[in-house]
Amino acid sequence: MLPTIVIAQFFCTSLWFAGNGIISDLIKNFNLNASALGHLTSAVQFGFITGTLLFALFTLTDRFSPSKVFFISAIIAGVFNLLMSFGNQNLGSLVALRFLTGFFLAGIYPVGMKIASDYYKSGLGKSLGFLVGALVLGTALPHLLKGINHGYSWEFIVYLTSALSVLGGLFIVLLVPDGPYKKKLKKFDASVFYKVFKTRNFRVAAFGYFGHMWELYAFWAFVPVLLLAYTKFHQNVNFDVSLLSFFIIGIGGVACVISGFLSEQFTSKKVAAFALTISCLCCLASPLFFIYGSQTIFITFLLFWGMVVIADSPLFSTLVAQNAEEQQKGTALTIVNCLGFAITTFSIQLLNFLQEIVEVKYLFLVLALGPILGLIYLYRAPKLN
Repeated sequence: MLPTIVIAQFFCTSLWFAGNGIISDLIKNFNLNASALGHLTSAVQFGFITGTLLFALFTLTDRFSPSKVFFISAIIAGVFNLLMSFGNQNLGSLVALRFLTGFFLAGIYPVGMKIASDYYKSGLGKSLGFLVGALVLGTALPHLLKGINHGYSWEFIVYLTSALSVLGGLFIVLLVPDGPYKKKLKKFDASVFYKVFKTRNFRVAAFGYFGHMWELYAFWAFVPVLLLAYTKFHQNVNFDVSLLSFFIIGIGGVACVISGFLSEQFTSKKVAAFALTISCLCCLASPLFFIYGSQTIFITFLLFWGMVVIADSPLFSTLVAQNAEEQQKGTALTIVNCLGFAITTFSIQLLNFLQEIVEVKYLFLVLALGPILGLIYLYRAPKLN
């Protein structure tokens, strides 16, 4: 089942950064300004937050078939993504469409993890490593399509990502029935929304995840900005920004798989804490590599950062799932995703604001705050593994 879930997750999450991958075309065709990148990225995040909030509040994935929830969400998200290519859009309409796409991604990403957790009790960290790796590659895919797409219009990327979402939904509903470890929540219980945080280990795992999320999506969203700024600062350098953005984001998928395997030997907490520490150091060191690093050193640094910035994600999800009650696992994963992605909107908008008043080379320093706070929580819970 795991390969099917992974492929479906990869296909469907290609919707996430579909707007980012074609942002230059959207700006040109619809007369948007440069701040549209932050607004469109935040719209997806805010849509996802709203969706996960409602999915968690109504405990949908614990009361109904996760496979059917995934399928319906994939179809609807694909439709709203497709609508970007229709008519004469403006910033308001694009923000609305990205919001609605993000809303139904709430029925894809955390639900995919719920489906995997219903199939795999032992080795969950390794399984979620593959699953989050698929999310990373799906997120990076629009940048790859933009980088290699020299014969097609930007609309082609929209058509393809929407089609992949529909295909991913069909894979799940036709090939992945509810798992053997699924325990159905028998009735609606809104109190699950906050009761899950009463368990100390669950709470610590969640706060570690929140610190990680402060950095992750802001880094992903502003990788193209950083690359473009580097070419302006070092005028003898010329990058293919789209292709490099794909590799810098996409290489994190490999890191997720590696961290999943390492967690079986060193525990999820230890591997997550190590990755979070290294990514924090990358935030702090980023101005030095921007200013003094050669082209090769700078790209190598970003590729390394692209690995460690996401390597802890499947392990935090594993810790969350393992420290939640079985019949509440889907809701627990969803609410933690909800709050984590809420945090990303603040960090993305903060960078969006700061880029107007701070030189880009110093922009990512503020992202170190999240990992620092996450590590403080992790080291206050010695029994969490």
